[in-house]
Amino acid sequence: MERVALVTGGGGAIGRAICVALAEQGRKVGVADLNADAARDTATGLSEAGSSAVGVGCDVTSAASVRAAVGSIGEQLGQVEILVNCAGWDDFVPFVDTDEYFWDRVIDINFKGVLHTCSAVVPGMISTKWGRVVNIGSDAGRVGSSLESVYSGAKGGVIAFTKSLAREVARDGVTANTVCPGPTDTPLIHQMTDRLSRGEGFVEALERAIPMRRLARPEEVAHAAAFFTAEDSGYITGQTLSVSGGLTMS
Repeated sequence: MERVALVTGGGGAIGRAICVALAEQGRKVGVADLNADAARDTATGLSEAGSSAVGVGCDVTSAASVRAAVGSIGEQLGQVEILVNCAGWDDFVPFVDTDEYFWDRVIDINFKGVLHTCSAVVPGMISTKWGRVVNIGSDAGRVGSSLESVYSGAKGGVIAFTKSLAREVARDGVTANTVCPGPTDTPLIHQMTDRLSRGEGFVEALERAIPMRRLARPEEVAHAAAFFTAEDSGYITGQTLSVSGGLTMS
């Protein structure tokens, strides 16, 4: 069905894969990213493949920017009925070496960004009695992760917020679920490991720790997100699904 989806971080590796998966479901896709050019590139690729899509610049740390992006997508595609929060950022740093600027950046992007987008679109979902919210968390938020203490806390907040939101809007036909990727083969993880003093071999060590002996592919995370947005997934809400090759099991 041609419902309207908004994907934040849609210019990145996982976000772009999610946009493709939603387009394959027949959704119109609003691609939002801090990098407006990357958002438009994703949208152009979807349009060339025959889907309805627009790309907009959006800073999820700014409520005004989020509302402007939602308004632009609404004017061009229609009211947002599916929200996938994929925008995120982190760096590998021991907690004792971080400062308040770092904390604020991680929390503003990974947690408050989710609050901004949900605040902008969930009321519309409630009014029409249909909606799907999928927040991209992280297994770091479920079990913790060395060198990612603040990020783990922020993603743990996303998981708890999603469950609480799911309880509040369940009777309004709106679902909210979290997809938690494990280590995923994206440019960001390679950039993060490249900055480590012991970065050489870090990805290989991660792969050895994963039962499937490899990092996730972005499209594998995207499939999980698309599952939660499907028309027939309306009785599934408040759930947290790991996509980690067995690294975490619960």
